[in-house]
Amino acid sequence: MSNVYFTKTFSAETVKKIAEKSGINSLVSKNDFVAIKIHFGEKGNKGYIKPEYVKPIVEIVKSRGGKPFLTDANTIYRGSRANAVDHLNIAIEHGFGICGCPIIIADGLRGNSYIDVDVNLKHFKSVKIARDIYYTDKFIFLTHFKGHEISGFGGAIKNIGMGCGARAGKYEMHNSVKPEIKPEKCIGCGNCIKWCPSNALKLVNKKIIINKTACIGCGECILSCEQYAIKIPWDESVKNLQEKMAEYAAGCLKNKKAIYINFLNYITKFCDCYETKESPQIPDIGILASCDPVAIDTASFKLVNKKFGSDFFKHIFPDIDYSVQLDYAVKLGLGEKKYSIIEI
Repeated sequence: MSNVYFTKTFSAETVKKIAEKSGINSLVSKNDFVAIKIHFGEKGNKGYIKPEYVKPIVEIVKSRGGKPFLTDANTIYRGSRANAVDHLNIAIEHGFGICGCPIIIADGLRGNSYIDVDVNLKHFKSVKIARDIYYTDKFIFLTHFKGHEISGFGGAIKNIGMGCGARAGKYEMHNSVKPEIKPEKCIGCGNCIKWCPSNALKLVNKKIIINKTACIGCGECILSCEQYAIKIPWDESVKNLQEKMAEYAAGCLKNKKAIYINFLNYITKFCDCYETKESPQIPDIGILASCDPVAIDTASFKLVNKKFGSDFFKHIFPDIDYSVQLDYAVKLGLGEKKYSIIEI
């Protein structure tokens, strides 16, 4: 059974306390390169973890003689994080320059800098991990816990697996998921076309059609459609994506040590990858920390469901079985679902 530490208070001081409880001081040794993996938020998004909660983590790592840096890998869709220049600019725009350490985009300028890591698993023989993630010594994963339109929720496992894959790795994980159009709901506005990175969408007779061969399955068209005219067929492909995500997490964590901190605030239906001012759907809950990514995600979704009064993630995405990512991560040895909550 894994320990999961929990505080209801959001402040720099409580972030420091919960990080220390979870073992950050024993994690970091002198001269360690320590990757603080975070999502800097898409331009216009409000859900990303605030820099003032990140700064105390940087300070702890420095006090231990470590060499911290904030990091993420580039995205596969159009937006402000598809290359390192735009990605760094949005990180600064969102205030992460105050944290007191370098910001490194781990898969390079165009997202093509990666290392093939052998995993020999069900879906992949090897996974494409962002190069600077691969070469780091220790990890601290800071995750904004929220809903996700393909995996049900986005937590630590997604932050590790999808977040640390280079752009080519993200293509590998998404390529089996192909959205479908609901013609009766499509108004022909064309907004989804602007967000499609593979030019797989076009207007024909004032209705969107999808070129399934060109589609890479990133899901950005779903987020961009205010008419809910685009859907994912909830079949084996979505299950496979969750498993692929867990396999990438296994490759990222291979022979590495990490701690995980989940922020359960500004909990929205969709992820932070879209330019949206979506309002939170659940009151703020607190911050969790653990050395076990499966346990912390399990505790996180249970706390959200408790606050909601029923299964929040089934409520927003009734066709997604979000337990797939957890069960498969357990099978891969990434952690366990049994945990003990320790409130501080």
